[in-house]
Amino acid sequence: MSDRILILDHGSQYTQLIARRVRELNVYCEIHPFSKAQQFRDDPAIKGVILSGSPFSVHEPNAPDTDITGFQGRVPVLAVCYGAQLLAKRAGATVERSKVREYGRAFLDNIHIREPLFTGIHPGTQVWMSHGDSITTHAGDMEVVASTHAVPVAAYQLKGQPTYAVQFHPEVYHTTEGLQLLRNFVIGICGCAGDWTPHSFVEASVDSLKRQLGNDQVVMALSGGVDSSVAALLLQRAIGDRLHCIFVDNGLLRKDEYASVLESYRHMGLNITGVDAKDRFYGALAGLTDPEAKRKAIGRTFIEVFDVEAHRIQDVKWLGQGTIYPDVIESVSVNGPSVTIKSHHNVGGLPERMKMQVVEPLRLLFKDEVRRVGRELGLDPKILGRHPFPGPGLGIRILGDITPQKVALLQEVDHIWINGLREAGLYDQVWQAGAILLPVQSVGVMGDERTYENAVALRAVTSTDGMTADWCHLPYEFLARVSNDIINRVKGVNRVVYDISSKPPATIEWE
Repeated sequence: MSDRILILDHGSQYTQLIARRVRELNVYCEIHPFSKAQQFRDDPAIKGVILSGSPFSVHEPNAPDTDITGFQGRVPVLAVCYGAQLLAKRAGATVERSKVREYGRAFLDNIHIREPLFTGIHPGTQVWMSHGDSITTHAGDMEVVASTHAVPVAAYQLKGQPTYAVQFHPEVYHTTEGLQLLRNFVIGICGCAGDWTPHSFVEASVDSLKRQLGNDQVVMALSGGVDSSVAALLLQRAIGDRLHCIFVDNGLLRKDEYASVLESYRHMGLNITGVDAKDRFYGALAGLTDPEAKRKAIGRTFIEVFDVEAHRIQDVKWLGQGTIYPDVIESVSVNGPSVTIKSHHNVGGLPERMKMQVVEPLRLLFKDEVRRVGRELGLDPKILGRHPFPGPGLGIRILGDITPQKVALLQEVDHIWINGLREAGLYDQVWQAGAILLPVQSVGVMGDERTYENAVALRAVTSTDGMTADWCHLPYEFLARVSNDIINRVKGVNRVVYDISSKPPATIEWE
């Protein structure tokens, strides 16, 4: 990779969005903690640096104090919000707690200097502010570029060098011409070519994987989801049948999913082995009702099953994983990994147990980029467009203990729900959908008989990355039809409810 933008993270909630917006411009970028800046000062591939915002005030004793010597004056720098205040304070300007704090929409009433950062951006354009400190005076080499009604120094440049700073957030969608500003910086000022595309990523990744893996054997667990499937196709293109894929049926998949996904993988030419381990998982889950206990039992059993299958393959040195960039960022975040809301089902315990090296072809990509690469590789559209599905599967959509009978019942409900979305043309408008078997029964009437049967909840949300989500406003007529179909066709269910909770405060899954 020749062109690269370095994003130094001060802990802002918007840092990942900066990276996503830069990549929309087909320019590769990486996020690293501000404390790691000097590790990259001599990297000739870095064409520019962006300093993120932060929840800190520059006046706090533990505020991030980023060292960008070696970059400043050599490559262009764009400082955003906290970054702008940090450089202003160093220049001798007044940075103080705002008398009138700007949170939300504001307007650049004055653009004093149009080029190069504000080329094509119109006076009065809407920007998004989110800061408690303000730069109230300029000093030294600071030259004011733009201002708002409340903030006299909304943007500035340091004279004699390509260092720019803005107090607003160009990366958020509420800054209407924010992408243009980032384009001006990344393409115009930094001179990046804008040629980082799915096609170029595939070519570069395949070449890199060939060099990394040589003639070694690789084993990989597939889940039927987008991430692992795209990672497997990249590895297959690099090393062919030396990639050994394993698809485990944990008994908690959707109806008929094991057979259909296995067939899809074989149709794609993957060297794959299917393992029916339903009974083993059911045995491990017997009597467990606590969500964390169920997740851990599923994860532990998966590791045991995968370990046995992997050892059937001779001379395996590498473990393939579908890790994507948000996972990598989280593991090296400014303040450490976030608090555990619920444990995630993955194969994180395998490398130490199996004495393998890990290869992660997608560790540089966001979720939407993974899908674009999958499309470039010709991934089966049924898998490419598939909703996210939790690793523990229906095990965390059955509240309470797990039995084969409950799984079979929920599979039927889920099948009607998901197929209903497809048939109504609503599936692609939904980010994730599923059915939940509740640990309650309710009174009903069918014909002339009283019933006392199970209640199920239907869930459908919209989202971009799963960090936040809102419930889908689906047509009432559609929901009524699906509810009627479930109650009439699934024996043991007499009540259907629709979950209208957002995330936060709820989570997408119930457990």
